[in-house]
Amino acid sequence: MRNHNLAKATTGRFGRLLTAASAIVSLAAGLTAGGFAQTAQADDYPDHAIEFIVPWSPGGGSDTLMRIISNAAEKHIGQPLPVINMPGVSGTLGLKELARRDPDGYTIGQIHEGLMAANATGLTQLNWDDFQPIASLASSPQYLVVNADSDWQTFEEFAEYAKAHPGEIRVGATLGGIPHVHAAMIEDAIGAKFRYVGYEGTGARIRGLVGGHVDAAIGDISSSLEFVKNGDLRFLAVGSNARVDATPDVPTFKELGYDNLKLSVNRGIVAPKGTDADKVQTLADDFEAMSQDPDFIEKTRRAGAQVEFMGPQDYTDYLSEVDATIKRLSGKLAR
Repeated sequence: MRNHNLAKATTGRFGRLLTAASAIVSLAAGLTAGGFAQTAQADDYPDHAIEFIVPWSPGGGSDTLMRIISNAAEKHIGQPLPVINMPGVSGTLGLKELARRDPDGYTIGQIHEGLMAANATGLTQLNWDDFQPIASLASSPQYLVVNADSDWQTFEEFAEYAKAHPGEIRVGATLGGIPHVHAAMIEDAIGAKFRYVGYEGTGARIRGLVGGHVDAAIGDISSSLEFVKNGDLRFLAVGSNARVDATPDVPTFKELGYDNLKLSVNRGIVAPKGTDADKVQTLADDFEAMSQDPDFIEKTRRAGAQVEFMGPQDYTDYLSEVDATIKRLSGKLAR
């Protein structure tokens, strides 16, 4: 009996020890599993489609390039990026919606320099710093274009005439938009004054230039190159850092001595303010990998743009610099 009681007591104590040990192991396992679950949750981003707000109408330059980006990005991000067109009020209606979205990493949108011009002219209260920059991907170099019948064969001749005849040269522009900003930058750089004629969109102002209704305009490859090839228009200079392959004979403003004349439309990707930094960097890394994809590069080129990648910090610095320039020139845009 004594031995039986001893065995029972020993078994009971051992059982309680096993139960306690089991509880400790279970608690540790639970904590560890929770830690792994949190890590896995972070590592799994994104785990479903990311809505891509394009604040312009289908078929335009921004929409065309953003659909190229959307299609190419799925392979690198691992999830679809369905394009949601939200046009209106010079691209600010869709951005207003983007600013309202939750900063959960599952809504992104497209901006370019036109947002800062719209802010500077009072069209919208929104500006670039109301969003979290992710990456800039596609750059469309902008050209100073004149009618081929004009006497200006070079930018130097154009600049000399403009300075000597203030207010005489009629320049087609989308008033208050980025083409207006670019023309104002040229005015400022050469010390001239233009007379502006308003057009709604690039195509309209280039047709106005071909028809002789204006003397000069800001254009790009997609809107103007065929007219140049046909002998209707002439490119005088381009606002890219280096000469463009499609127009090797056209000098850059930079090589002509105007280092600050960087004229391009850089279409970038932003997220709602407050989006987690790790998610932003994940998307930026995926977009950077995409920017090196030969198929994406070729499709972007065929759409009249160049692939120029900027990550979150570089893109932030670029937007800040452009915003300062536009604010400085805002008086010229108001007239």
